[in-house]
Amino acid sequence: MDTATRIAELRLRIEDANRRYHGLDAPHITDAHYDALVRELEALERAHPELASTDSPTRKVGAAPSGRFAEVVHAVPMLSLGNAFEEGEVADFVRRIRERLDRDELAFSAEPKLDGLAISLRYENGVFVQGATRGDGATGENVTANLRTISVIPETLEGEGWPKVLEVRGEVYMARADFERWNEHARLHGGKVLANPRNGAAGSLRQIDSTLTAKRPLSFFAYGIGQVEGGTLPATHSATLAKLRDWGFPVSDLATVVEGVDGLLDYYRRIGDARDGLPFDIDGVVYKLDDIAGQREMGFVSRAPRWAIAHKFPAQEQATVLESIEVNVGRTGAVTPWALMQPVQVGGVTVTRATLHNADHVARLDVRNGDTVIVRRAGDVIPEVVQVVLGQRPPGTQPWSMPTVCPVCGSEVVREEGAAVWRCSGELSCPAQRVQAVFHFASRRAMDIDGLGERYIESLAEFGQLQDVSDLYRLTLDDLLAMKRDADQRDGVTPDTVKAGKIATKWADNLIAAIDRSRDTTLARFLYALGIEHVGESTAKALAQWFGDLVLIRRLPWPLFKRVPDIGGEVARAIGHFLDQPGNQQVIDRLLERGVRIGDAHAPNPKLGEGLDLATLLVDLEIPKVTPVRAAQLATAFADVEALIDAPAYSMVAAGLPNDSANALVAWLEVEANAGLLLRSAQAMATLRGLLPERSEQVAGPLDGKTVVLTGTLVAMGRDEAKEKLEALGAKTAGSVSKKTSFVVAGTEAGSKLAKAEELGIEVWDEAALLAFLARHA
Repeated sequence: MDTATRIAELRLRIEDANRRYHGLDAPHITDAHYDALVRELEALERAHPELASTDSPTRKVGAAPSGRFAEVVHAVPMLSLGNAFEEGEVADFVRRIRERLDRDELAFSAEPKLDGLAISLRYENGVFVQGATRGDGATGENVTANLRTISVIPETLEGEGWPKVLEVRGEVYMARADFERWNEHARLHGGKVLANPRNGAAGSLRQIDSTLTAKRPLSFFAYGIGQVEGGTLPATHSATLAKLRDWGFPVSDLATVVEGVDGLLDYYRRIGDARDGLPFDIDGVVYKLDDIAGQREMGFVSRAPRWAIAHKFPAQEQATVLESIEVNVGRTGAVTPWALMQPVQVGGVTVTRATLHNADHVARLDVRNGDTVIVRRAGDVIPEVVQVVLGQRPPGTQPWSMPTVCPVCGSEVVREEGAAVWRCSGELSCPAQRVQAVFHFASRRAMDIDGLGERYIESLAEFGQLQDVSDLYRLTLDDLLAMKRDADQRDGVTPDTVKAGKIATKWADNLIAAIDRSRDTTLARFLYALGIEHVGESTAKALAQWFGDLVLIRRLPWPLFKRVPDIGGEVARAIGHFLDQPGNQQVIDRLLERGVRIGDAHAPNPKLGEGLDLATLLVDLEIPKVTPVRAAQLATAFADVEALIDAPAYSMVAAGLPNDSANALVAWLEVEANAGLLLRSAQAMATLRGLLPERSEQVAGPLDGKTVVLTGTLVAMGRDEAKEKLEALGAKTAGSVSKKTSFVVAGTEAGSKLAKAEELGIEVWDEAALLAFLARHA
């Protein structure tokens, strides 16, 4: 795998891990594994600066808000922390500060790193007015009502001397004893058992109904300050923590001031020794330069302060016996091996299952049924098998291999070339993928079918009313009521309305109406809703903007998708593979037959014409040894693809190709599937050229080539709507301000992005200017 491909894979995996951890409260890899991915990506980006990207997860914090709550723009970004794993990294951290500040003696505030959910609390004139999650660091979720249910968070500040505006930052967590009591009660009364304290805290704080949050035993520790107006704070971080205690905030008693590297490492060892006996989960300690002036002088890197670092504890490990290796089929068809083990206590949790990541990981470990294995858990839901104790391997064991058929639907299990993941080829027809495929299809940013939750989807599938996503559009009121009746019977539940001799139908009426409303959609939403691997919202929008019509997109061979900026070979092949499956095309046909209407079809973007030539196609096909120079020579020498397919190697050499390049191309063309792909791609290019508007009709959008950043709160329309309107006029929207930014749209409470724009001298529009511009170009 080349470096660019590995970087792209790492970014996708880290983004997915961030989304699951911060947005879904459902992490699927351990902290140690996540840290390893980030460290590998950081190292590759340092070694290959030409492959760096401003939207890399190494330059971002957390994950975007889920959309379930109103957004809050942080006046001062809530950054992440750099990580240290070795004592030498801590020494380097201290050395950098000493050299930059030219000081020999340095004091640090050392604190435990709690495993909970980071939040900010805003106080105005001493009164709590707003609370938010960290989100992606710039924008979080408004969870004020839920935070008010946590008794230790003060509604009004105590004492005196607090600033007019004070933003306090800290961690919401669930104490271990409270977590165990909650789960014991849940098990006895049939309630929801929480996976671990961290997920219990995060999930509790993200309840839409704050009365549910109020029932959860949540706690809070303050650890820092954000925005401050109309007042001053002490000159050191430790004194600031003391002030926070005076004003009524709980602050960890374990926070203390230490001197130099030796003081930091001694603190790390003391907390590590006490870790298992603490009343709450921690995954390390945090060191912060105590001097606030020094903090300001040190400043920040892309997503973290230079004056603070998290020193992570090693993942906790235990040995147990692996009883069997099973496989799980996920929403996208990924077939993932996992270990069923004899129960073992790891990090205070009884573990019976652990991830094996993928078939390559199993092969690297050579893990087999009956092996004694080392299991590591670093504060995650899913532990991992990291080592086999070969000295304890029982005789007669056999290497494990991936099943050849899907254990759920019996379809062939295949592996894409160069990929680590095996997939069920049943795609949308596989029952294992059906529920999550429909759930994704109905989600807010996809087809936006309000009220269609996962429980309803599971029941509709279980009782035969939902074979694939197209069946949503033939559901009737009777179908929904029958599903609910069967589900209640299965669960042994008798609703109060049924006891009273009535049948509640409003929910079903509302759901039928929501399904009906979703029939009218946009091409970008529809493409995103299909759940194609690697096709997120931005890629779906790009496909819609450049190709314009589903009729065209669904018939294109995969190389043509690379004509869209930012779509590379991996994503293009994933789209092509999805569209090559007859089952997927049949589902699309049924969706259209059952009334789904895409209302924004348009002609392809004229810029596509710039790459619709044989030389570009040969490069996009990724043929071995066919470089852009060789592709140009071939395009000059051969009139069309038919002539190229029939050409012998010597005629290619006559065109200028070296012998090895000519032989590689001939060998590639001898594979019938390759020659067919080349021919189909050429035919698709000809079709596409015929759909492009004449030059006289080619009118660039008023924002064509412009990069726009939105920040702050817009009153007249949401940020998503404003983004769509700007993109429809040709703009590219970005998440951060740089020298390439054309202008910034700043709503109310705009923060660091506005400051950055002003610093760089970039044009700034207020909301009135934006609305006026959109009105002129409506």
